[in-house]
Amino acid sequence: LNSSPYKIQLFVCFCLFISDPRVKGWLLLENYTPTFIFSALYLLIVWLGPKYMRNKQPFSCRGILVVYNLGLTLLSLYMFYELLTGVLEGGYNFFCQDTHSGGEADMKIIRVLWWYYFSKLIEFMDTFFFILRKNNHQITVLHVYHHATMLNIWWFVMNWVPCGHSYFGATLNSFIHVLMYSYYGLSAVPAMRPYLWWKKYITQGQLIQFILTIFQTSCGVVWPCAFPQGWLYFQISYMISLIILFTNFYIQTYNKKASSRRKEYQNGSTATANGYTNSFSSLENNVKQRKQRKD
Repeated sequence: LNSSPYKIQLFVCFCLFISDPRVKGWLLLENYTPTFIFSALYLLIVWLGPKYMRNKQPFSCRGILVVYNLGLTLLSLYMFYELLTGVLEGGYNFFCQDTHSGGEADMKIIRVLWWYYFSKLIEFMDTFFFILRKNNHQITVLHVYHHATMLNIWWFVMNWVPCGHSYFGATLNSFIHVLMYSYYGLSAVPAMRPYLWWKKYITQGQLIQFILTIFQTSCGVVWPCAFPQGWLYFQISYMISLIILFTNFYIQTYNKKASSRRKEYQNGSTATANGYTNSFSSLENNVKQRKQRKD
């Protein structure tokens, strides 16, 4: 009974088959197999999808993108509102909240967090649309890592700690997703694109979200309650990994582009070349921009 293989087997059984009785029988939560299969299929499509589309014309997907992003905007808004009101109704403690002292508000939080878990499955479509539109440059390590891990992490959250201190990150993320999916929904309409200026600030908001989540999670470590400490340490570690990846994305996307534009301006390639207007270069840039807006 004290052997290492037995301990590992016991731990695996505990992880996969012991769950909070309040979520017993809930869709996709009864066992881990469906979540694992969905995640494996997601990674398989990420690998094979671009190969399949290599010699095919990209799909526009404009109409369905508007509907898809609008739907996720409304779902995110619903989750944000319900989580916020549930936390207030249950008198949740910001510094540390266990999973069994909020009364009926705990069940409200659990129901909303199930939708949050399920939304991570819906969000696999983000990647599938990139593949269909042949925007493979957007399928980054950050993108795949974030999408593939969140569904799995939240399966365990829903089975082990489906309320209490788990609410904070989901609440912030739902608010950020209201901004993000509304932006992507509007950007699917070409006429709206010139008026969309806040993409950069969405990434900044995501970074602030991770920092605030680390702070709030750390409060549960410093002033502990009955919430499992192991989950707090895991969440802090995961948030740090996202901060590293999102910071790298921000630098690559915005800082380097700004630096490149400054260099082009200093060299005269943006507006002038050797003292006269480079009309051909300007025309070429305009044509490229128009082509990019056709999807």
